[in-house]
Amino acid sequence: MKWKVLDSTYLFREPWLTVRKDKCEMANGHVMEAFYVNEYPDWVNVFALTDEGKVIMVKQYRHGAGAESIELPGGVAEKGEEMMEACKRELMEETGYACTDWEYLGKISANPSTTNNYMHMFLARNGKKVAPQNLDAEEELEVMELTIEEIKELVYGHKLLQSLHTNNIFYALHRLGKLC
Repeated sequence: MKWKVLDSTYLFREPWLTVRKDKCEMANGHVMEAFYVNEYPDWVNVFALTDEGKVIMVKQYRHGAGAESIELPGGVAEKGEEMMEACKRELMEETGYACTDWEYLGKISANPSTTNNYMHMFLARNGKKVAPQNLDAEEELEVMELTIEEIKELVYGHKLLQSLHTNNIFYALHRLGKLC
């Protein structure tokens, strides 16, 4: 069922948005003249628990939605960076926390129809605050420590905007035996 790419043209290339137009031949022989793909690097996020069992979260303004968003720490993996290392780096930069016990929960796609990247999800335990935040100039993040019950209230109350992060929360709660 895989399509054959007959031609590919980049329409727009910027650090945070790359758009490509592909001419594709489908398995049934039909030629699709224009199929648009958004290219992004892979992303990472972590459901990180402190020694006290609190979940480390961040609150930030998300301009696309025009709203504040409570999210898991995470971000973009740098070119050539291992996903777990990227996640450890993002957790440290955004929150100043480091965890000693890490587990990979899998990867998902925001929209496999039109994007080419994945979100890699992690569960981390034994978190301790070891450094101040080290934010990029474009970041303004408030670090929060929430209980598992508070996280569930946010999820089940539809208070979290970032669906990819909500997926990781469900995977992590399931792994911890605390989904219900």
